[in-house]
Amino acid sequence: MEELLAVVIDGSEPLSAATVKAVQAVCDEAEDRPGSGVVALQISGAPAQGWTSGLDVMQVSKWERTLRRLERLPRATVAVASGDCGGAALDAFLTCDVRVVTPGTRLLVPGDGTATWPGMAGYRLVQLAGAARVRRALLFGLPIEAPEALTLGIADELAYDPAAAVATAAGLVSGLAGKEVAIRRQLLFDASTTSFEDALGPHLAACDRALRVPVAEAS
Repeated sequence: MEELLAVVIDGSEPLSAATVKAVQAVCDEAEDRPGSGVVALQISGAPAQGWTSGLDVMQVSKWERTLRRLERLPRATVAVASGDCGGAALDAFLTCDVRVVTPGTRLLVPGDGTATWPGMAGYRLVQLAGAARVRRALLFGLPIEAPEALTLGIADELAYDPAAAVATAAGLVSGLAGKEVAIRRQLLFDASTTSFEDALGPHLAACDRALRVPVAEAS
């Protein structure tokens, strides 16, 4: 049976060293044992007013670097969101390969007291849906309801059974090599910002790698 690694992200809690360590720990496991299983994130909660009290930019920077690591894991990742999701919950949700919402889910860009929080969730939302379609969420903190998240491509699926959704995601990657998934993901990321000429080399390198696998296995 393929391995499932799991972590819970509670966005109602202020960003803390414990949250960073929990995500780093699952990243350690995935990197130490790159396989064909998935990393599953259970996502919920949005921060209350004053949630940035006590934060400093070094802590935020460490969190963003941890999210980038999660985003590049040699395993597929799936996030299942429920209820209001903001802060760390929204951040983690947006990094995943497969993003599932349950009925009633709302994605929220939280405020920091003077405006919406200017973290990298805004960047990822624009990359996924385009600036015009998430403008009100980013500027004014208006929630993105589950049906709208599906329409915008921010979420991939509406699920009534979170466990079944994770199992379906695991089925999608069954038999796939985690390292190869990571390479395809990076090619996908680069496609929107890289010219054809600059993209050709990495794609050819990936093709060469794929063509060498049967030879290596046969030798």
